[in-house]
Amino acid sequence: MKQRSVLVVLFDGIQSLDVTGPMEVFAGASLSPDISYELRTASLDGAPVRTSCGLTLVPDGSLADAPAPHTLLVPGGGGTRAPDPALVHWLRAHGPLPERLVSVCSGALLLAAAGQLDGHRATTHWNVCEKLAREHPAVEVDPDPIFVRDGRLATSAGVTAGIDLALALVEEDHGRDVALTVARHLVVFLRRPGGQSQFSAQLSAQTARREPLREVQHWITEHPAADLSVEALAVRARLSPRHFARAFQAETGTTPGRYVDRVRLEHARRLLEDTTDGVAGIARSCGYGTPEAMRRAFVKALGAGPAEYRRRFGTTHHS
Repeated sequence: MKQRSVLVVLFDGIQSLDVTGPMEVFAGASLSPDISYELRTASLDGAPVRTSCGLTLVPDGSLADAPAPHTLLVPGGGGTRAPDPALVHWLRAHGPLPERLVSVCSGALLLAAAGQLDGHRATTHWNVCEKLAREHPAVEVDPDPIFVRDGRLATSAGVTAGIDLALALVEEDHGRDVALTVARHLVVFLRRPGGQSQFSAQLSAQTARREPLREVQHWITEHPAADLSVEALAVRARLSPRHFARAFQAETGTTPGRYVDRVRLEHARRLLEDTTDGVAGIARSCGYGTPEAMRRAFVKALGAGPAEYRRRFGTTHHS
């Protein structure tokens, strides 16, 4: 039996889901024959910690007594804003030792403070990406993906992204079928690639204040195959193209073209994941026109063409 040890670092102000989400994934994988993750939690002095929601977690022991693990996991939470210097010191000394060093959410701030992310690409919760980049210029911060792998380092975005990352690690260790079984058990999707954005198009763009622009946003979402040029959308908003483009960007924080690209990509992804429709038909129904145009958009945004994306994240052939 291949056993891998996972040590989860605990501290006051931790986000409880950053701890329990990944642990449930590893524990779920351990229910499969011949698979075992030895899970251990530890705080600096072995004392209980209070999570950001008021839950008290009792660790298995202290970090000083914890054996070096295969995977060291550092969760996030409000406690990362002013971290205990002794915890940062421990991470500086022990961060280089495990085969995998993982952070969930703002846990990346702790790893960065301990110098473990210097020279590496990393992500974190969208709300602290700017802080991470500003305070740690040696870290290449990518604010968009839900998780990033860079060698032995793995960093993830907020809360549920820790589950996505843990599923990806289980898949790496034991194959897709094991990870899929765990995902089904937890009633989550084994389909979010690390490169997928932290936000859907509707979440990433603010909702416009003005009714005509809000209506245009809804129209784009519901009609991805329509003519969504600035000129056509400006007519719907009853504005000149120039005025529309300027107002749309001012109110949503993104250009009409970029918003349309995100909506079309999301729509195409969902159809590839949930249906057996042909790529040519999906390309037409999502407004790409040709399969080649859709392929280019997928490779640019996700690093994989539609066929490869469906092979990795489609669910129809697994049910």
